Amino acid sequence: MNIFESEHKKLKNTIMAEFRFKALEEVLNRKPVEVAREDNLTSDYYAMYVFDRPKMKKYLSREAYKAVVDAIENGTTIDRKMADQVAQGMKSWAMENGATHYTHWFHPLTDGTAEKHDAFIELSSDGSVVEAFSGKLLAQQEPDASSFPSGGIRQTFEARGYTAWDPSSPAFINGTTLTIPTIFISYTGEALDNKTPLLRAIHKVDKAATDIAQYFDKNVSSVRTNLGWEQEYFLIDEALFMARPDLVLTGRTLMGHSSSKDQQLDDHYFSSIPSRATAYMIDLENEAYKLGIPLKTRHNEVAPNQFEFAPIFEEANLANDHNQMLMDLMKKVARRHKFRVLFHEKPFAGINGSGKHNNWSLTTNTGVNLYSPGKNPKSNLQFLTFVINTLKAVYDNQDLLRASILTAANSHRLGANEAPPSILSVFLGTEVSKMLDLMEEAVVDRKMTPDEKTALKLNIGRIPEIILDSTDRNRTSPFAFTGNRFEFRAVGSSANNAPAMIVLNAIMAKQLIEFKASVDAIIEKGIKKDEAIFQVLKDLIINSKPIRFNGDGYSEEWVKEAAKRGLTNIKSVPESLSAYLRDENKKLFDELGIFNESELEGRVEVEYEKFIMKIQIEARVLGDLATNHIVPTAVQYQTVLLENVKNIKEVFSAEEFEELAAARKDLIREIGGHITAIKAKVKEMIEERKKANVIENTVEKAEAYDKKVRPYLDDVRSHIDKLELIVDNELWPLPKYRELLFVR
Repeated sequence: MNIFESEHKKLKNTIMAEFRFKALEEVLNRKPVEVAREDNLTSDYYAMYVFDRPKMKKYLSREAYKAVVDAIENGTTIDRKMADQVAQGMKSWAMENGATHYTHWFHPLTDGTAEKHDAFIELSSDGSVVEAFSGKLLAQQEPDASSFPSGGIRQTFEARGYTAWDPSSPAFINGTTLTIPTIFISYTGEALDNKTPLLRAIHKVDKAATDIAQYFDKNVSSVRTNLGWEQEYFLIDEALFMARPDLVLTGRTLMGHSSSKDQQLDDHYFSSIPSRATAYMIDLENEAYKLGIPLKTRHNEVAPNQFEFAPIFEEANLANDHNQMLMDLMKKVARRHKFRVLFHEKPFAGINGSGKHNNWSLTTNTGVNLYSPGKNPKSNLQFLTFVINTLKAVYDNQDLLRASILTAANSHRLGANEAPPSILSVFLGTEVSKMLDLMEEAVVDRKMTPDEKTALKLNIGRIPEIILDSTDRNRTSPFAFTGNRFEFRAVGSSANNAPAMIVLNAIMAKQLIEFKASVDAIIEKGIKKDEAIFQVLKDLIINSKPIRFNGDGYSEEWVKEAAKRGLTNIKSVPESLSAYLRDENKKLFDELGIFNESELEGRVEVEYEKFIMKIQIEARVLGDLATNHIVPTAVQYQTVLLENVKNIKEVFSAEEFEELAAARKDLIREIGGHITAIKAKVKEMIEERKKANVIENTVEKAEAYDKKVRPYLDDVRSHIDKLELIVDNELWPLPKYRELLFVR
């Protein structure tokens, strides 16, 4: 390296260090943005920008309104004439509220959303323009699909894709754009999005659960899937965020020594919300309510600068749309408050990561939550039927459930700092477990005596008394029963909820179909319905028992016990994804009509590609930061120490010099060792990346990135984090954890 290059690197690093301190100064002077609640009650402006049923009644004819409601509730088709009427009413409402454009809004396989805006204008014969919007434009659009991931379903030159209106999720106004929720499919009809298969899975579990619910109540004609997501996130000041290239480019810190104090005292959890964060939350809630997003809860989470929003439960498809809308809104509102939102599952090493707990339940059209205990043995048998079938579905499909949530980002979180482990288990609580044990002991493999029937019914009848407030929320359980629902806690905070909900609803539908077939087969032999149900449930309880675990999911004893039970503990993302493509899972999705083989293989290919690209980007960013920022800083400080040693030698005697310089020499050697290790490991990482990049098979390439490239991220980081504790704070170029997490 010549003198010019050396001085250039010193200058560059000095600028980065100054950037860090200027950012800190900016943060210290920052005051909360003044935000006032709307003058009216929330109920007065709630959903003001949503084309919901009250607005449809006002702007649509009676026939058009009925057509939309029938489509929502019964899945009927809206014909072109009615679609034209709906489009005219929707346009009138939207333009009265300031809309100038419309868009079809969909969920491609990028984990985000997509939209293309078109103006409400058409040219007339005299060259002037008129505002127009037809049923054809409402019902279907043809966006360019060439650059969206498809996993090989379509080639790049095959640009055609179609979006189709989803009436079950109401249109809304975003800024000046009428936004219409839609599905997204290829020219040949395969799903290219997350909404299409989610709707298919919801439909299948509706039919299967309805058939079972009719054992207990013939008035049940449909079952709704409910979802209540809990969105965890971090808020980071914008100035500090921009001073961390790793946060900007990857969403997480690729280096950074832990702060002396972080979450050890549990003093952030549920404590008073900082004023700047409160102002942000108030502003966000105002905007969310206008879009009909029913935010209910806000609070500090466990880690410093970590928070959570949670809504009122809704129908699963609408709830997922609202979550995607909220994540986009959170990022936009954050910029007004000079914040950036981190949705990455593990943005900071050593402290809590962020999840998106999916609270899931099933409710009949008669208003009964199928996971709530009732007031009599009949309703409680229904409750136990659905709980036990859920156990069996999770047990039989543990690898598939894991594959739906295990990503490059979420793999950092699972099993660490209060996140659930990668071993799938179900927490039921003591009392529900006791009830299942009683049922297991019951005599149901032959015709029961009147006394046996009475005893069993008496036990079932006790459920309301023992369960209502006796279930706990086991934070170490990936799948926990919490009183009237199951909470799938392993979903990642940056994820679209749909993949997890697709798998969960699909496996539940399959299990309920099999349960009904088994019960009906016994009934055909002359056994009474309740006895047939008891008999099948007992078998399911016994067969699914290994998945039940009420203890500490973090303990080493559980890892050993889970292995004895035959439960899998897959931590590798590529290995986990392979579960989708097992023959039995291909068959499951195909028979339910959720994915055909091409669709399933395509989206799994996309997941492998996303994993590869995320590790690739992280490796490139870390290599750049290590080489161009950290190493020059360490060399600069090492040079300062060397100059100091020279000066000591000139001033002090030989004997004094040896005593005074010994510690400095050790420090110089230590710094040199870390510099050498970083440079060597970055070079090795680059070579492994080059080898991986020439592998044509996507699965093999993903495995190479997982096993050969990814370990270097931790190796390089360990040396950088040690240097952070050694190098002069004035020289260090990047904001540290204590600054990112505690300076507001």
